Amino acid sequence: MPDIKKELRKNHLCPVCLVKKLAASRNVRTDGIDRFSNGTALTPPMGWASWNTFRNRIDENLIVEIADALVKTGLAECGYEYVNIDDCWMASVRDENGRLKADPAAFPSGIPALAEKINSKGLKLGIYNSNGTLTCEDLPGTLYHERTDAETFAEWGIEYFKYDFCHNEAIPTSAPEITKLMFAVPGENDSIFIPASDAELRGNAAILTDKKLPEPHEFITGLDFNAGTAVFCNVDIPEDGEYNLTLGIRKFGLVKKYAEIKVNGTDIYPVTVPATKGFTRDGRAYVGLVRLKKGINSIIITNPVASRIDSAAKQYRKMGKELKRATALVAEKTGRPEKPICYSICEWGLNSPWKWGATAGNLWRTTPDIKPFWASIVGIYEVNVRRYAAAGPGNWNDPDMLEVGNGEFTDTENRAHFSLWCMMSAPLILGNDIRKFLKEDGSVDKNNETLRIVSNKKAIEIDSDPLGVQCRREKTNGLCDVLVKPLSDNRLAVCLFNKGCVTQTASFNVTELADNEYVTLPKSHRYKFLDVWENCEFVSDGAVSEAVGKHAVKLYIIESADTSKNGE
Repeated sequence: MPDIKKELRKNHLCPVCLVKKLAASRNVRTDGIDRFSNGTALTPPMGWASWNTFRNRIDENLIVEIADALVKTGLAECGYEYVNIDDCWMASVRDENGRLKADPAAFPSGIPALAEKINSKGLKLGIYNSNGTLTCEDLPGTLYHERTDAETFAEWGIEYFKYDFCHNEAIPTSAPEITKLMFAVPGENDSIFIPASDAELRGNAAILTDKKLPEPHEFITGLDFNAGTAVFCNVDIPEDGEYNLTLGIRKFGLVKKYAEIKVNGTDIYPVTVPATKGFTRDGRAYVGLVRLKKGINSIIITNPVASRIDSAAKQYRKMGKELKRATALVAEKTGRPEKPICYSICEWGLNSPWKWGATAGNLWRTTPDIKPFWASIVGIYEVNVRRYAAAGPGNWNDPDMLEVGNGEFTDTENRAHFSLWCMMSAPLILGNDIRKFLKEDGSVDKNNETLRIVSNKKAIEIDSDPLGVQCRREKTNGLCDVLVKPLSDNRLAVCLFNKGCVTQTASFNVTELADNEYVTLPKSHRYKFLDVWENCEFVSDGAVSEAVGKHAVKLYIIESADTSKNGE
């Protein structure tokens, strides 16, 4: 939940310029990194989240009431299974063991008890924190507490985790200047010294001399921004075992520094060096216990972080690994089936997450926070629709929670908003007060149009199709876009979306679309159309021309109407 006005001021950008900035192509390295997979989100996750409507006004009674409403209204049956608590659920300080704890006034029963209650209704509990020192509402963040918090969430029975980006501290792009490597058996003084001059240097790495250093005076520089590497190929160790590794460093600069030490090509040990200034030029940076083998070992030192993008990707990947580790550990300890945690990355699209998100989590925000007005819906759509190539089963673009039922949207605009999210294979996370779908006597208000929209099973079927293909914009007629989304069983979803304020005419030809490599629908002589919102069917030769009203959509599921289904 970034302060968008602040972002605009900081970057001297108008709103349109910010969207362009988010949409701009940036390079980020994902070579050799596997896609994130934990068995969840094989189709876009569905549920409800507290933030859009309730902000900081949440407590356990509200969460239970929402869960009850999901079940009573039939939304749970439609697939809305996650009940997600956003910011402001936690106490203002961690406990004596450094663990997060629930606000005792708002959640007196505790989160584990709440999770059990939600589970008893056939639903799953989700929770929130930020990849920062604090959350967006200035409560304890998860940055630097990843392992502890992941284990806490797993022990509590959490099954969805939204990880925000407020108060983030980027990994430094500067690297320490290395004078030597020092190894010691635990409990003993350093006994093995490897001077900087022994290193093989690559890229921008270089050996310089500083007479204010004790002999030897040489130090390695140029390891910043992933531009240089120091390789120690001949680290001779007398016995197998764990050794304390300390870097000798040259103190310089009032900025933090970072490096990663790779041992024997596999084990990686990060080290962060605080801003250094002292009375002496030489210093020490403790890396930790490293496992070495008898004989020759290799030590590679670099700073792989070249930008804020690299920093965000690395931090989010770290939390993803900890979540997977924690759920497996809890299952092993308890003997109960593992509860994997659906992992939602929320850094607002600032660091090109569509390029690395699939290596870090199950879904990633592509845009700033959604707002309950039409311009926000269109702006978010324009960014997210371009990212179709990044989405697929287990890993999804996330254009943020639904605002259907919030603000002053018309029913037409609510249908358009919901249709676009379904076409874009977006997570369907409701953000309205779904208790309003119930009458005062507790019965379901079957005439509530918002409820009808978010429970339209054919629209949800488009979103949840097992192919997991996000729609692509094939053409634009004036202000009316033609979107196509391949579906399983050789079907096709087509959406005509009018962004403008007057009626637009949009046309397409299914036979021409069938020539598109993005479309799985076979060519046919005739096609059967299901109009999702009018709930009617018709057969056509495939040529369609429709008048689409202001801020409206036409949404179709199309399949061959030929008896042979092969177009012959």
